[in-house]
Amino acid sequence: MTRVPGRQEPSDYPVLSERIETHLPHSDIALKGVLQHPSNMSVKVRTGLAERVTAVTHLPVSLYAEIFEHVPDAAFFVKDTAGRYTAVNRSLAERVGFQCAEDLVGKTVREVYPIDLATRFARQDEAVLRTGRPVIEKLELHWYPRRKTGWCFTTKFAIRDDHGQIIGLVGISRDLQVPAGAGRIPAGLASALDHLEAHYDEELSPTSLAERAGIPPVRFARLIKRLFRTTPSQLISHTRLTAASRWLEDSQKSVAEIAHACGFYDHSAFTRAFRAATGMTPTQFRQSRRQEV
Repeated sequence: MTRVPGRQEPSDYPVLSERIETHLPHSDIALKGVLQHPSNMSVKVRTGLAERVTAVTHLPVSLYAEIFEHVPDAAFFVKDTAGRYTAVNRSLAERVGFQCAEDLVGKTVREVYPIDLATRFARQDEAVLRTGRPVIEKLELHWYPRRKTGWCFTTKFAIRDDHGQIIGLVGISRDLQVPAGAGRIPAGLASALDHLEAHYDEELSPTSLAERAGIPPVRFARLIKRLFRTTPSQLISHTRLTAASRWLEDSQKSVAEIAHACGFYDHSAFTRAFRAATGMTPTQFRQSRRQEV
């Protein structure tokens, strides 16, 4: 069978230990429950090989903001459906020029950021509030302390009430810690990653993304490995699998149609990749999600 350039083939599949909806770095997986369900969450306590789950309900959002007071390299925020901050940590407040977190509450990004950053942040928030789809580990420019521009990883989840209605969003932006001597992050890298997210259905390769980023393929691979702890080929596959999971949940398209829409070689190749990532076939995944609703 002739290989289609840029299409996912069986040899390209990464072996993923986590399910596609929890592909955050290990330090962030524990935060996912907090971000998705801030008013009704489960705290997992590991005890050796066993895992004990203790239900914790109706914890105030202010508690999470207080916890993030002790994480100065992260900006924590909760917003209502109008995009107004309802809770933040001091780190975020200081980054935008306020001494106290309370001074930022009630304001929107358009009131505290320059127009270019504000427009991008507002559009991102509006998409989460409209669709409910999360933003996960997005590499983007943000403000570091003293309004110094720097790179960060941003994660945002919609907050839903007991009836499933979206009532706001919650998120964190973690400063990207670049090791000494590692060099600056090229501006074109974010553009290449944005292209991957928007065009995962097209013919893509590590080389084509490196060209779009404007950096040599070898350096591109090193940057992706350092930032995401994966290879460029695995990142492409991961992006396609994550997109496929959304299609399976939100659309009536067949598995074959979703495979093609997400850039996979064929139906069977997609099924093998999806099973390797989740432990389920696409059809089983779709059925399990619909049973949960």
